[in-house]
Amino acid sequence: MSQYDVLCIGNAIVDIIAQCDDAFLVENSIIKGAMNLIDAERAELLYSRMGPAVEASGGSAGNTAAGVASFGGRSAYFGKVSQDHLGGIFTHDIHAQGVAFDTRPLTGTPPTARSMIFVTPDGERSMNTYLGACVELGPEDVEADKASGAKVTYFEGYLWDPPRAKEAIRLTAAHAHAAGREVSMTLSDPFCVDRYRDEFLDLMRSGTVDIVFANESEVKSLYQTESFDQALDLIRRDCKLAAVTRSELGSVIVRGDETVAVDAIEIDELVDTTGAGDLYAAGFLFGYTTGRSLEDCGRLGSLAAGLVIQQIGPRPRQNLRQQAEQAGLL
Repeated sequence: MSQYDVLCIGNAIVDIIAQCDDAFLVENSIIKGAMNLIDAERAELLYSRMGPAVEASGGSAGNTAAGVASFGGRSAYFGKVSQDHLGGIFTHDIHAQGVAFDTRPLTGTPPTARSMIFVTPDGERSMNTYLGACVELGPEDVEADKASGAKVTYFEGYLWDPPRAKEAIRLTAAHAHAAGREVSMTLSDPFCVDRYRDEFLDLMRSGTVDIVFANESEVKSLYQTESFDQALDLIRRDCKLAAVTRSELGSVIVRGDETVAVDAIEIDELVDTTGAGDLYAAGFLFGYTTGRSLEDCGRLGSLAAGLVIQQIGPRPRQNLRQQAEQAGLL
């Protein structure tokens, strides 16, 4: 018997979200739509220039863990915070979502990670992330019982930035595969793919990673092609299963010779795209670990992503299980 459906590993980050116009991004040299890594000094500067903000626990894989729990799945999380105000916020929020989170916090410095997220009127988010305590996640934080007891382990590509996290992921993957489980990753960001293309491809081709989540720009970046069809053909050869999101065009899931296209749900208003890919992965993995068809997995992913982009912040405010039941998906 598995102890968990999904174990997520990620950068434990508190999101500080504010709205702004495009001119603000230009004035502050912020790359629109990307995740920009910043140091403590720039974090303080940008925070001082932000308008009214919402603080919410985030981090890509943390959002996915919360989403799985909202569907009624059993989720666990590895991630490093510090014993400070933001660390307390993160820990409280992820426990309140029903996620098992027992990673020991740091005492002292560096402080808990935070991401200043600027949302423009088109709903696009530009993230400026100070990793802080995140970089201290290491192999000593791997809980073997959770690693071997989860049906699928899921980690974010962003974790390839802090070096010791790679060791933690490889150790977790070894525990998972030894127990006959599967390992999945999200490519996270086109710029992240540019930094680690060869390593990501090796993770897939070596069998360290079985399932890959990406959006259209990330998968094109991975294979350095402008052709979506070509990128799709290549990724189906490199991993066991891939789910690629395409915003309003929905998603495409490939497994061997199988191809499944899933529509996006209709939305009333695009408010904030933060967390869309994270929640798609949550819905998909909840479906996958509970034995549903690839089409139903994709539909659950589309539902979760479509709901989260109609609110500010990356954690679902609605009960995803109830929403899925109302939509006839569960």
